[in-house]
Amino acid sequence: MTATPFIYTEFVRIVLVAGKISFNELLSPEGLRVDRRRPPELRRIACRTGVFAQADGSAYIEHGNTKCLAAVYGPHEPHKRSALQEKVAINVEFNLASFSSGDRKHKIDIFLQLLQVDGGALHAAVNAATLALIDAGIPMTDYVCACSAGFVNDAPILDLNYIEENAEVPTLTIGTLVKSGKLTLVTSEHKLHMDHFETIVQLACEGSKQIGEVMDETIRNSTKRMALAASTE
Repeated sequence: MTATPFIYTEFVRIVLVAGKISFNELLSPEGLRVDRRRPPELRRIACRTGVFAQADGSAYIEHGNTKCLAAVYGPHEPHKRSALQEKVAINVEFNLASFSSGDRKHKIDIFLQLLQVDGGALHAAVNAATLALIDAGIPMTDYVCACSAGFVNDAPILDLNYIEENAEVPTLTIGTLVKSGKLTLVTSEHKLHMDHFETIVQLACEGSKQIGEVMDETIRNSTKRMALAASTE
């Protein structure tokens, strides 16, 4: 059960004008959130790869109304030579505003552009970067996926939106390797009681797994289209 985008967008505008809503208003008496999701429910996810022909790899992802572009250039020879020639330097640029933009290859540039923010900017950026790296043909042993989870009125909630983040809900953003389940990222914006920590981590990991399934389907469909196009040339 989800609200229409128009209804939720109008609600966000009201909040931006009037200020953040109270903590107790984040869940209705029926147990629904402000965007009509159930507490453990993800927002709608949409993603695709190959959005920039000039990049080595690129991707676009939507988590609800949060929209992020990622472009990958490399691997390539860095401008400054490093003594650690066997290492690969990853340069990440993260922007929120208008768009900006046989060989030894030791550097990968990742450019992330948030086109619209409605909560979950960090995990949207992580997931977009993963898709763009795969699209660039960078060898990866697993999907790196991320998701947020928080705790409101004794209820763990998944994939926080802008209103929930703005109300300073105790939140964790978790990054995982989907196949192995290993944690790659744990970050918190606000204090979280240790009694809730394990529950929130488990919920965020489950969200990352669900997101990984969507991303895997996107990559498989993209690969099939590429193979079909190559066979018809």
